[in-house]
Amino acid sequence: MVTRLDVQAAERRTRGFVRRTPTFHAAETLSFKLEFLQYTGTFKARGAFNRQLAARERGELDAAIGIVVASGGNAGIANAYAARELGVPATVYLPETAPAVKVALLHSLGATVVQTGSEYVEAFEAATAFATERGALFCHAYDQPEIAAGAGVLAEEMLADDPAIETIVVAVGGGGLLAGVLAAVDARAHVVAVEPERAPTLHAALAAGAPVDVEVGGIAADSLGARRVGQIGFAMAHAASSGLSSVLVSDSDIVAARTALWRDYRIPSEYGAAAAAAALASGAYRPRSGERIAVIVCGANTDPGTLAGG
Repeated sequence: MVTRLDVQAAERRTRGFVRRTPTFHAAETLSFKLEFLQYTGTFKARGAFNRQLAARERGELDAAIGIVVASGGNAGIANAYAARELGVPATVYLPETAPAVKVALLHSLGATVVQTGSEYVEAFEAATAFATERGALFCHAYDQPEIAAGAGVLAEEMLADDPAIETIVVAVGGGGLLAGVLAAVDARAHVVAVEPERAPTLHAALAAGAPVDVEVGGIAADSLGARRVGQIGFAMAHAASSGLSSVLVSDSDIVAARTALWRDYRIPSEYGAAAAAAALASGAYRPRSGERIAVIVCGANTDPGTLAGG
């Protein structure tokens, strides 16, 4: 479990290493957290810095060996960036299906990139073996307390910007961002967890009463493609009970929402991040009249040439 105290500690630790991104008020009852303006283009930089800085404080980060992470792309980019800023090596394991734009960015950050297998789970197994054999600091893409707490700082910022926010809408992959948001919110707002129909890890876990493997596919699989929700994300969601709604959106809903974000607000979004907005546009979540909603646009590592046409 992660607490609001953990999130507040992460905010102090990472101050000066991450950006305080703006909350954009699009309408009287609708806001967007523009987290795609974060370093590396996604919220992942927050958890990466919190994990590495905390490990350095404890003497667990070997400056010669550095860190290792398995990722569909964004967590690897964030941890490689944090490692570069802290002056330590980074090794990133990716599926062979990772988008070329993300692989290129990793190389530009100086990371050692290893692509293996077709899914995240295969990259994860290789990365954990590397950590054991070499003594590198393992940075999980989503299922570590410091990773989740770092991500949760963005929700602290949102509620500081607008304490009247009643509902926060967040896309879910492995559950790290969701866990951090739930911890930071601490029952001060309702949280809507949004997943693609073709990667329903949290939805399936809540139905089963425990994390379970699901088949993963679809347009947002590169960022929301964890086969199983993390233990921390599940525990936080399960504990939230009435303070959480879990909804699913289709690939076509995601494409339409992504196009609308660009068309209506000039907000760039990768498909995974657009899933959150899709919950409102598709009616998967129907707010009551006057409900103040804030949608987290959590990343924009995407091909800009596809924004207008889906």
